[in-house]
Amino acid sequence: MPAIHFFEEDITYKLKKKTLVKQWITETILAEGFRLKELNYIFCSDAYLLQINQQYLNHDTYTDIITFDNSETEKVITGDIFISIERIRENAAKYNITEADELHRVIIHGALHLLGYKDKTAVTKQKMTEKEDFYLNKRSFIG
Repeated sequence: MPAIHFFEEDITYKLKKKTLVKQWITETILAEGFRLKELNYIFCSDAYLLQINQQYLNHDTYTDIITFDNSETEKVITGDIFISIERIRENAAKYNITEADELHRVIIHGALHLLGYKDKTAVTKQKMTEKEDFYLNKRSFIG
């Protein structure tokens, strides 16, 4: 049975409108022609995500998200997505948007990575941002 789970590591964070967020993510995955098996979102601190970045990716930098694709079957999504809530809050203030909107952008960004979208070049980053905007506008809820 397909499932989306939300966890916390080293912080306390309660996602608002959890059922609607799960539905939105699932609809995004289906719209892209994929099936969902299991997707775990882990909300954590900057320090926790930095440690993961160093240990698994050999990057010594802060980031807002790290996505691990655990899929074993083509077009079937299984993954773990780690999100720094501290980075979300800082970026929301920096870009003058709500924390909820920034969190939702990062949540869907991680799902888009699992769907095959990249963001390492200017062209792929632009396509990723377009997809983020497209699916953010598909939300049936705000905040």
